[in-house]
Amino acid sequence: MEPELTLEPGLAPLLDELITLEDLYHAAFPDATLADFDRLVAPGFWETGATGRRYSRAFARQVLAQRPGRPDPATWQTDQHHLQQVGADVWLLTYRLHQPGRVTRRMTLWRREESSWQAVYHQGTVVGG
Repeated sequence: MEPELTLEPGLAPLLDELITLEDLYHAAFPDATLADFDRLVAPGFWETGATGRRYSRAFARQVLAQRPGRPDPATWQTDQHHLQQVGADVWLLTYRLHQPGRVTRRMTLWRREESSWQAVYHQGTVVGG
């Protein structure tokens, strides 16, 4: 059984903000665009996919551009969101993503740049089917 994570007091509004940005980054939000990706994903971004392969920002953007549409909310569900600060302006967002045929544990490192946020790293790990 997984341990229950408790959110530090006062972080709920920031967690909600980063969950919304995560949906824009993944284009899971109905109004998400490639411009959102360009704004939200740092130039040096990279990710480790559920297969363990490393992917560049350019590859992640290409995959997003080739998606036929936004994920169906019935097949793209997240839960167990958690947020913790890991640096001066760096936050770790973790959650579980349920998709047809698999469940993954996800994490994104978000860095605050003045008044905006940028994703600098993302990882997905398969945890069930």
